[in-house]
Amino acid sequence: MIAIDRLYESVKTKGHVCIGLDTCADYVPEKERKKTSCGAQAVLAFNKALIDATLDVCACYKVQIAYYEEMGLEGLKTYSQTLKYIREKNAIVIADIKRGDIADTAIRYAKAHFTGEFEADIVTLSPYMGMDSIEPWLKEAQTNKKGAFVLMRTSNKGMKDFQYLETNQSKNKVYNVLGDKMSELAVQYKGESGYGMFGVVVGCTERDEAALIRQRYPALFFLIPGYGAQGGGALDAVLLLNNGNGGVVNASRSVITAWQKEANNENADNSFAAQAARTAAITMRDEILTQINQGDKS
Repeated sequence: MIAIDRLYESVKTKGHVCIGLDTCADYVPEKERKKTSCGAQAVLAFNKALIDATLDVCACYKVQIAYYEEMGLEGLKTYSQTLKYIREKNAIVIADIKRGDIADTAIRYAKAHFTGEFEADIVTLSPYMGMDSIEPWLKEAQTNKKGAFVLMRTSNKGMKDFQYLETNQSKNKVYNVLGDKMSELAVQYKGESGYGMFGVVVGCTERDEAALIRQRYPALFFLIPGYGAQGGGALDAVLLLNNGNGGVVNASRSVITAWQKEANNENADNSFAAQAARTAAITMRDEILTQINQGDKS
């Protein structure tokens, strides 16, 4: 079973939450940081506690490599060990690496992140250099039953600088051209769930466009950022789903730093933080499911 099919099944059983382990040492309770002189080791222990507490309430985890690169070699070791720990738990992990090179360089990246010490189930890719930055990943993905989410229409403020420019193709926006290309690939590389091996990133911060995007790209699985701090809510996310599936909704700081908003957190430890993360993930999961159920009844 390819990674997108596994993710589809995970959404069916666990809900739509994707927890972003974008973890820096400052997010770890001070009590835990004092146990070691190495911030990377503190982050690893924190990550493991959160993973153990949320395995049954989230569809997958997304690990942003930048937070680990910042900590140097020890940080990359923690990155590798975090990915391995998630996969050992039979959970799905997305490596948020946003690679976008071509030819042999892309092949080396694909081998690095689909096998070996940095092995993940799914990666994120940047398509700015063109489809020849995506194609080298396909062969490796097929060989290893992996997947990818390609940046299409993101959730950041600057997305309209390029993604919204109109082309000469029936006034399609740039992001539509990308989505159409990925839909063509989805037909060639389709899984048992009906979704293409590679999906796309679609932010949930522009509600007016959500239904049209979902309708236009029925064969693409969505990684949906923008929930929470960037202004997206449960309804915004649900509009990007397809019959209640076809997407995972990412939340990072709102989940992993939820303990900081709890009362009596002065002596917080990893157990305290993990329980707060679990509560935040359940709340988010249930808000999304409520919106889906309300839509089914209307």
